[in-house]
Amino acid sequence: MEQTLLIYNTLTRKKEAFKPINPGHVGMYVCGPTVYGDAHLGHARPAITFDILFRYLQHIGYKVRYVRNITDVGHLEHDADEGEDKIAKKARLEQVEPMEIAQYYTRRFNSAMEKLNVLPPSIEPHATGHIIEQQQLVQEILNNGYAYISNGSVYFDIEKYNKDYKYGILSGRTLENIKDASRDTLAGVGEKKNQADFALWKKAQPEHIMRWPWLMPVHNSQSTVHSCDSEKNSELIAEGFPGWHCECTAMGRKYLGEEFDIHGGGMDLVFPHHECEIAQAQASMGHPAVHYWMHNNMITINGQKMGKSYNNFITLDQFFKGEHELLTQPFSPMTIRFFILSAHYRGTVDFSSEALEAAEKGYNKLVTSLKDIKRIQPAKGSQPEVGKFVAELEGKLYDAMNDDLQTPNVISQLFEASKVINTLVDRKAKISAADLETLEKILRIWIEGILGLKTTAEAGDPSREQAFGKVMDMVLDMRAQAKADKDWAKSDAIRDALNEAGFIVKDTADGQVWSL
Repeated sequence: MEQTLLIYNTLTRKKEAFKPINPGHVGMYVCGPTVYGDAHLGHARPAITFDILFRYLQHIGYKVRYVRNITDVGHLEHDADEGEDKIAKKARLEQVEPMEIAQYYTRRFNSAMEKLNVLPPSIEPHATGHIIEQQQLVQEILNNGYAYISNGSVYFDIEKYNKDYKYGILSGRTLENIKDASRDTLAGVGEKKNQADFALWKKAQPEHIMRWPWLMPVHNSQSTVHSCDSEKNSELIAEGFPGWHCECTAMGRKYLGEEFDIHGGGMDLVFPHHECEIAQAQASMGHPAVHYWMHNNMITINGQKMGKSYNNFITLDQFFKGEHELLTQPFSPMTIRFFILSAHYRGTVDFSSEALEAAEKGYNKLVTSLKDIKRIQPAKGSQPEVGKFVAELEGKLYDAMNDDLQTPNVISQLFEASKVINTLVDRKAKISAADLETLEKILRIWIEGILGLKTTAEAGDPSREQAFGKVMDMVLDMRAQAKADKDWAKSDAIRDALNEAGFIVKDTADGQVWSL
């Protein structure tokens, strides 16, 4: 069944029917982490959001090339090209090589993503591995007259660009707004023609660890030097490092082509990062690169964005271990994933331990449903309302996902399925073998495949249900014996003690069943 996916395009500010450039194929680029510290809940949201998109596009038949970068150079402390490189600063403080920092936190980021069941991207390029491509990008922008050299650095000329195109089309900001804001925050910075201009290549100061030589010939229409003699002009652009915005433009083009379908990231990247990417692509190639811009909203704590710069973040490892003063308990990776999927990706999500506890219950409800469906005894035929529910369920799930990835509505429909399963387990309704098979198939595809929620033991990490299985069997046998002996007080005491420990025990027509 062919599906029409609507996605909200930040560029046009409306939902649009998704039509790939090449039928049957999708090119998708998503901004990855700057690897100078452990991933936190704010990093989990874009990773899970675009993992859902990746999964769903593949599910409805597309072949997807998904590129998510690793920023391991060039991201300065301030977006306005000031301060130290974040990774170099960390390396200096810990007295190690910058690549040690990048490698260590890249491994930890990928480990956290694996726990969250985020599929690895098709390609995970590193900024440091694509210096030449970034230099080529800067050279093209220089050649086309939209950049200039100043004191060994290269800056993008926003005012010149704005005369031919329009800077600010993604964020809705005007050049005057940007110039006014830059004037307030960057007074005294004298290298730039305009304080709103952003760095394409930064001259490395003597203390700067990460640096590369500029080996390309300079063709700058705004320079008095026009010779292509690389030896003569190599000192015009100093040894240094690329600006933060260059890597995504250069690597997106390298792996997805001069035009590609989707570029994603957090809403905090709309300006300046993605705005600068649009300008770089237009200035270098003469046309835009991206057809659909998608942005997830922020995770907040008490209304403020969660982030390292605000010093209010909780790392994913702290969530998994429960080692933070704001956490009442440890929370599993699947609880974190369910928590993020419970809100639409374009809405804000305010963190609280109580909200995570609710998410844990919701996640366990879906896991229990898949476990309980095995206990249902099929009948010769389904009751009309049950048969109607099963027949309509998949269509409702597709409708929700096709409406700009409405995962909360998907979860709501799956909860309705849980209610139906409960009535079938309690033998208050009947379902045919064919409908039961269809229902289980739909639930497994949507819960495990599309939402990416693990419901079975992970390799090398048995689930709590498996770990407790033998002990629970023994305890429930003791309770069954107490009931057989009509020792109701003992039977109730065992059940109540289990409830206090977090186990739910139910007496059904098929005997005792338990869940966490």
